[in-house]
Amino acid sequence: MATVGDGLNQAAQKAFTRPIPKTAPVQMRYLVKQLKGTKAAAAALGISQRTVERYIKGQIRKPRAELAGRLAGEVARRWQPQVRAKAKKTAATSTGLVIDTRARFGYTAAPGTTDDARLRHLTVALPPQYAGRLFAAQEAGATEQQLRDIAAEALQDVYFRDGGRRAGGLLVEFTDVEQVAFDL
Repeated sequence: MATVGDGLNQAAQKAFTRPIPKTAPVQMRYLVKQLKGTKAAAAALGISQRTVERYIKGQIRKPRAELAGRLAGEVARRWQPQVRAKAKKTAATSTGLVIDTRARFGYTAAPGTTDDARLRHLTVALPPQYAGRLFAAQEAGATEQQLRDIAAEALQDVYFRDGGRRAGGLLVEFTDVEQVAFDL
C-alpha cells in the first residue's frame, strides 16, 4: 500500500542535483560522516561498529540485500539536505505540488445523491498552501492518517469543490490508497 509520506519523500528526492552514491563502501563513508562516527552509523543500521569499519576500509563490498536496502534508505534520507529544503520551500511558497493518486473516494453529500465510495485515478495540481501544510506536518512527525487527511482536504477543495464554486457541503473521504505520488 502506498503512503503519502513516502510519496512526499520521493518528490523531494527528484530535486537532487547529484546522484546518490552507488557502492556500499562509499555510502557507508557518507553515512559515517553525516552521523559523525562509526558507532552512530552502526546503531542507525542495526549492525556492529566493526562491520561499519570493514565497509569503510573496503574489506566488505557487497552487503546482504536487507542491509543494502537500509543503507541506501539512510543515505537517501540524508542526501543533499539543502537542495531538498529549497525544493520544499519553493513548493510551499510558489509552485505547489501535483498529486497523482488511485484511491477510493467516498462522500458525505446532500440527500438524494449517491455517497458510495468508488475507485478513482486523479492527477491534480495542489496550491502552495497545501504543499506547505503537507511538508510541515511531515517534518513535525505527523502520522500517515494525518497526512492523508490533509491530502483529502486538498483534493476536496481543489478537485471536488473547485475552490468553493460547487458542492459546498461535500466532505471527501480518502481511503484504500493503492497508489500516491507527488511531483514538485
